[in-house]
Amino acid sequence: MRIEFVEKNYDIGTKLKNIIQKKVDKLDRYFDANAKARVVCSLQNKTYKLELTITQNKKLFRAEVVGENMYENIDFALPKIERQIIKCSKKQKDLFKKSAFDVASLEFLEELPEDEEKKIYRIKEFELSPMSIEEAIENMDNLGHQFYVFLNEKSKKINVLYNRHDGELGVIECIY
Repeated sequence: MRIEFVEKNYDIGTKLKNIIQKKVDKLDRYFDANAKARVVCSLQNKTYKLELTITQNKKLFRAEVVGENMYENIDFALPKIERQIIKCSKKQKDLFKKSAFDVASLEFLEELPEDEEKKIYRIKEFELSPMSIEEAIENMDNLGHQFYVFLNEKSKKINVLYNRHDGELGVIECIY
């Protein structure tokens, strides 16, 4: 697995980079050689944030951990990723190495996560009318929602406006 390191207001350093490399390499048992891992380490307001994203064959596994130090953050992120892998493996066995689940032990989890099958509770339909991002922000605020889907009048594409964890807003522009 190829690992890419990204530093944002934080110097990872050789020691931490080697530890992260060694621990993430343990997930190789699940993935083929074409898997990619991206580790983003950042420091924001005296808080350490680690984002670990693994992609293989258009499948995405992601964990984000905020804590007091990066060494603990990697230890919390890896079980989250492994939980996602186990959950996904029950649905898509052909995505992972055939021998990955032959061994009864897990790398980072104490036990297998319980199956939680989610069902669609409600389907909503609504008309999309072209609007500016400013109008979408106003509508989202008026509704009190965490996200808002709209047709961007400038790009003529479907956009999703959402509240980010840091209190700012984000926009996802769909490409189709």
